[in-house]
Amino acid sequence: MWHRFLSFPLALLAGLIVVGAGVAGLGVLLAYPNLPSLEALTDYQPKVPLRVYTSDGELIGEFGEERRSVISIANVPEQLKNAIIAAEDERFYTHTGIDYVGVLRAAYSNLIAGGRRQGASTITMQVARNFFLSSEKTLTRKLYEALLAFKIEHSLSKDQILELYINQIYLGQRAYGFAAAAQTYFGKSLDKLTLGEVAMLAGLPKAPSTYNPISNPQRAKERQHYVLRRMKQLGFITDAQQDEALKAPLRRAHASAAASEYSAHADYVAEMVRQAVYDQYSQDAYTKGFRVYTTIRKADQEAAYESLRKGLMDYDRRRGYRGPEGFAKLPDDARDDDYDEALAEHADSGGLLAAVVVSASPRAVSVVPHSGETIKITGDGLKFAAASLNPKAAPQKRIQRGAIVRIQQDQKGHWEIAQLPDAEAAFVAVDPQDGAVRALVGGFDFNRNKYNHVTQAWRQPGSSFKPFIYSAALEKGFTPATVVPDEPIVIEPEVTGGQVWEPNNFDGKFEGPMRLRTALAKSKNMVSIRILQAIGPKYAQDYITRFGFDADKHPPYLTMALGAGSATPLQMARAYSVFANGGYLVQPYYIQKIVDDHGDPLGVAHPQRAGDDAVRVIDVRNDFIIDSMLQDVATYGTAARAARLGRHDIAGKTGTTNEFVDAWFAGYQPTLVGIAWVGYDQPKPLGRNQTGAAVALPIWMGFMEEALKGVPEMPRVMPPGVVRVETGPDPTIPDDAGPIPEYFYAENVPQEPAPTFPPMDDFVKPAF
Repeated sequence: MWHRFLSFPLALLAGLIVVGAGVAGLGVLLAYPNLPSLEALTDYQPKVPLRVYTSDGELIGEFGEERRSVISIANVPEQLKNAIIAAEDERFYTHTGIDYVGVLRAAYSNLIAGGRRQGASTITMQVARNFFLSSEKTLTRKLYEALLAFKIEHSLSKDQILELYINQIYLGQRAYGFAAAAQTYFGKSLDKLTLGEVAMLAGLPKAPSTYNPISNPQRAKERQHYVLRRMKQLGFITDAQQDEALKAPLRRAHASAAASEYSAHADYVAEMVRQAVYDQYSQDAYTKGFRVYTTIRKADQEAAYESLRKGLMDYDRRRGYRGPEGFAKLPDDARDDDYDEALAEHADSGGLLAAVVVSASPRAVSVVPHSGETIKITGDGLKFAAASLNPKAAPQKRIQRGAIVRIQQDQKGHWEIAQLPDAEAAFVAVDPQDGAVRALVGGFDFNRNKYNHVTQAWRQPGSSFKPFIYSAALEKGFTPATVVPDEPIVIEPEVTGGQVWEPNNFDGKFEGPMRLRTALAKSKNMVSIRILQAIGPKYAQDYITRFGFDADKHPPYLTMALGAGSATPLQMARAYSVFANGGYLVQPYYIQKIVDDHGDPLGVAHPQRAGDDAVRVIDVRNDFIIDSMLQDVATYGTAARAARLGRHDIAGKTGTTNEFVDAWFAGYQPTLVGIAWVGYDQPKPLGRNQTGAAVALPIWMGFMEEALKGVPEMPRVMPPGVVRVETGPDPTIPDDAGPIPEYFYAENVPQEPAPTFPPMDDFVKPAF
């Protein structure tokens, strides 16, 4: 009986198809001549974003309205092609642009359902719509879509059509094309995707927002199951493969998923490049597929990133736990959506994961991070936050259900409660031979604070500025053996331009007369002030411009001897490069070359090199002697812990400003200069005894330990015009330092005239 009730709808449908065919035929005659040219397909030029790479070719940034990675059909995994065909167009390789079987099936389904429920657009029709037509649902648009599909099929091969589809289709989260979507949602290239991930991506074209794995993970999972069933029905996968993909845990993507695609943490560098390229090319920077290769080395960048974060977190841990980041109301029957909402304002920061507490006691805390799993923390993992687990703790500091905390894994893989540091830090490493920036970390977390402390933070350099005063003193006749009293000093108001100034040494102690070499190693403030008094602040102010410092940032007062002026970490790197390379001022640069989407160069850096065409700014004898004194700082002076690196070619200077507001270490090896800074954005004390040696030096050492692996020691060769004298033990330095040779300018050796050069920008501007 049922077939009798079915016969009328089928007859009606057949009649409609005949009538429709006649109308369509007339439409073809009228519309076909007006179809657009297929040049947009045959000469495909997608909007490709600006991409930024390390010098060794690792992607570190991408900028553009459309995230897109164009891929050849030959490089598309077969499993992905099958998944797309199963989800979107099972007869793609057999139809001629319109799937008549699919049209009949959809028409029948919609008729039975009493309204539009199912579409019949083929992949070819979707290509036509994406390139040439709007998404309006009108008969005219559908007619043009069908006609264009015929024209496309006549002009292009099936693989060419599928390649266009795979690269052009919008898949949510600004991702255009499957290669970009794979990175956006899973942080992987297409060839690394699992079957379950492939199926989830293949389900997106139908409705990218509805099936978005980030915003709608449950709907995305349902769509994934549908795609896997279709793949099984069409014979693309086996029962076992389907079962395995359905059971496989799929790490739930969250808002920070896209960041995982970059193999090096260089957000600050990528942003610097974006600004530079935009200044030159405006909006074309984001659509023309420019590729920029920086001077950054991946290994150095990762070493800098990890060392800065560890150093800053170690400092923060010494300050104690401040309490939860916030609180959320969790219902008793909380589900995934409740956890997602609670964590919406708290993004992960590297290995520091945001998590919402579901239960807490002094013995155990259970939390749920963005991934959705429940993690239980016990034992040593609770020690840092033990005070906040006390039931008597203040409500705003107590860890309880709904509290937002940070968790991380220790070296053994055990979870522990941690926190985001509220201080900031910066690190930059430069090749002193040509100014190439090898690593740059402008802060703890770019997504949390985009202020680039390397290039933008003008801070007091403190005692790390003293070597430039000592260098000036050598030109005025001082030697490392010159004895200067380390005794109290009082500066009258008419000299300071303000109040009476009674400076002190860091430790409050005075050791009496001592040699300049010892005074620099021990960072004696009284000696530095007396040196500056002797040579004159105005002379020193002029002299420091040789190193690239701005004279107006360092007023000619005696406070200059203690680094009371202002400098950025980048300026300090440029200045210390002079000591590292033999006396030449090189200009930092971070863009090695920029090429267009065809790989043709648009600009290549041509840096000046030390010893070649770079400007010599201090006498080679001066440089050699200052270098020997800075090596002593790293051997028995304030940076003696750097001796743990086991090298004899490192040198540098600690820096700590009044009341421990800024902490620095500026140091180098002949192939690499590194500057570390720690402080608060709104200047305030870091805490008693939180000096450059305690806070900044560990960051520098952590970096150098990795960056100098395999780099042979490079002892300095004494240049002509320097005399070496054996001095015997010095009673003002540790006994184990032994006899220290002293160096002097030889007599009757003419000094080179002081160079003149124009003011310098922070970076070499690449010639695009």
